This record gives sequence, C-alpha cells and structure tokens, in this order.
Amino acid sequence: MPIPTTENHGGRKPGWLKVRAPGGASYAHIKKLLRSLQLHTVCEEASCPNLGECWGGGTTTIMILGDMCTRACRFCNVKSGNPGGLVDENEPENVAESLARLDLKYVVITSVDRDDILDGGASHFALTVEAVRRRCPEILVETLIPDFQGDHDALGRVIAAGPQVISHNQETVRRLTRNVRDARASYDLTLSVLADLKKLAIGTRPEPLWTKSSLMVGLGEREDEVAGAMDDLRSADVDFLTIGQYLSPSSKHLPVHSYISLEQFEVYRIMGEEKGFRYVASGPLVRSSYRAGEFFVKSIIEGS
Repeated sequence: MPIPTTENHGGRKPGWLKVRAPGGASYAHIKKLLRSLQLHTVCEEASCPNLGECWGGGTTTIMILGDMCTRACRFCNVKSGNPGGLVDENEPENVAESLARLDLKYVVITSVDRDDILDGGASHFALTVEAVRRRCPEILVETLIPDFQGDHDALGRVIAAGPQVISHNQETVRRLTRNVRDARASYDLTLSVLADLKKLAIGTRPEPLWTKSSLMVGLGEREDEVAGAMDDLRSADVDFLTIGQYLSPSSKHLPVHSYISLEQFEVYRIMGEEKGFRYVASGPLVRSSYRAGEFFVKSIIEGS
C-alpha cells in the first residue's frame, strides 16, 4: 500500500508547524468579551494552534453547552466527564450578544458532546442559531455538531434553525477510528449523520444546506485509506473537506505517528478536488473551523 511522504524530525515538530503566540488588540478584545459573557471557545478548550492568528484577525469559534464532554476521544484536549444535564438557558442570547459586538461576517458554533441530555443538546444548538440569526442577520452561520446519536429529530431541529453550513467531523480513516475516537463515535455513524443532513434538508428550507467534514493525518493512516475516507464522504454528499496535521495536546493523548509533508498535503488537496468536493483545505495547520468563512465565501458565494 502507498505510504504518505512524512518527516519525522526526530520527534520534533517541523518548521512549518510554528505559529505565532496569541496577542494583539483584537485578540485581547475577543477574549475579554467572551469572558464577560461566560462563553467558551473551541480555540482555547481544544488548544488550537491557530488561536493567535484567528483571534488576532477578529474571528473565533464559539463552543456552547459548557466545556465538559461526555465522551473521551484520545486526540481531544477538551475535558471529559458528566455535566449532569446542566444547561445555561441564557447562553443562546449571550452568544448572539457577543457576536453583535464583534464585526464578523461568518461564525462557527460548535459544542461538546452532551449524551447526558435527551436530544444531545440539539434544541439548545437550534436556539443559539436562531438567536444569532435574529440579532445578526448578516452573519453567515456554520454549526459544527456532534452526532446526536444519529437521531433524525435532533438533526432536523438544527437544520430548521437555518445555518448555512453544518459540519460533522469524520476525524480519521476507518481502520484507526476505534483507537482514536470514543467508542460511541463510529465511522459509519458519522457517515450516516452527514448523509442524513442532506436528505432531511430537502424541501425544508429556501436555501441549500452545505455540509462539511474534517480529517486529521499523521495518526498512522495510509494514503489509500485517506482516499477511501474521501470516497465515503463524497458518497454522503459532503461538500467541503478540511485536512490537517494531528498534534498531540499532551503526553496523555495519542502520540503523533508522523508529520506529513507539505507536498503530501498538496497531493491530498488535489485528490479531494478530483473526487468532487467543492472545496478542499489541506495543510499542516488547517483545522475544521480554520478560516471557515473564507473557504465558504470563496467556494460558494464568489463562485456562484
């Protein structure tokens, strides 16, 4: 089987993975505002390497439903536990209030998994999207959702709230899924959720629903397995794909198997576009919500 070109660097990160430290007026403004409204961001909770760039550029990804996840994926830095069904009922309006104070054109709203709630938090997701669209009708909204255990009513509730894009991440190739993700997050469940989103949206909204997913590389996958995952995602009619280098948050998480070369990321980008994705973002520091608005606008609005 073909193996991706990799750079080991003796276990050290290669130079292209260096990022600037967080700072600047925009970063400080966003951080202060989010703290004042008691909001969380996936940028901080997941130790995203792009936090400095994104916040410095005036954009962020809001994480709703708290900062404790009921699942325990081995790649993720968000803390695991049982939130006990607690939900901040003021959060939807607080999110809308924060976005009204920020000059944004595109926002990503995501959450931890909340298996402790009957609908997995879908209603809260929808209320948040609806509040944002009322308060900030000019903002394009993307939701990066958990699987809601595949429940169609839960998925339909989020679809009806009207986000332009709904994302759900495949994360890795089929062979590695059980070792990388929580046992409740199966490879096939993710595919079914992505396929069901498109089917459930038919005839329910005036505008099209765009779907998106993400893959991490550097976990020991082969190139042919990445190609297979792309085929599976296209079979679910996924529109956008992001591919980025896995970086281990700590010694307690899965180690990095290999650092993927810039040339191989370009191979993946071309491969994805040839398979029919409307847009493929592929690079070491690419993350699911990294520069999401730019990708959406470039591939859809400017291309229409």
